Amino acid sequence: MWKNAMWKNVWSKTSLIAGLTALMIAQAHAQSVSIGPQVGYYKVQDADEGSFTGGAALRLKLIPFLGAEASIGYRQEKYADDLLTVRSWPVMVTGLVYPLPMIYGAMGFGWYNTTFDYDEDRLPLLEDETVQKIGWHFGGGLELPLGTKAKLTADIRYVFLNYDFKEIPGQGEMDSNFYVITAGLLFGL
Repeated sequence: MWKNAMWKNVWSKTSLIAGLTALMIAQAHAQSVSIGPQVGYYKVQDADEGSFTGGAALRLKLIPFLGAEASIGYRQEKYADDLLTVRSWPVMVTGLVYPLPMIYGAMGFGWYNTTFDYDEDRLPLLEDETVQKIGWHFGGGLELPLGTKAKLTADIRYVFLNYDFKEIPGQGEMDSNFYVITAGLLFGL
């Protein structure tokens, strides 16, 4: 009886060590850092039309089902028949959850360094200004491997970004929330 208890104890400890070792090996292989360009299309709710955006992203996959992304981009949109041009340099941090190896959900926030450029010929009383604003986003996407060192990413995100626009005569309230569709090519480091 004592021998059976001893072997059970040894077997339990060996199983635990083997399981932890397998988990650590799987996580070591799952961890990756990649960097690359991103392009996208977005449409702000009250902007005159949709626009293209460009930038770069750094993505870290911590374990098979959890990752993070940091990105920086440039975007520009026009409002009220070109009375206002908004230029922004968003710096975004996004948490990524992978329910399946190639599909992820995304949620995070962005810091938007934004310049409001008013048409001086038609709105001489409004001065241009630069502000910083925090926005929130959520969405999802695909991450497809291209060989061993590259990934193609594609996602859609909805961004909550409530700018405090100056009053433009005849325009009323304007909404600055938007969706963005991006694609990226990330290279492993």
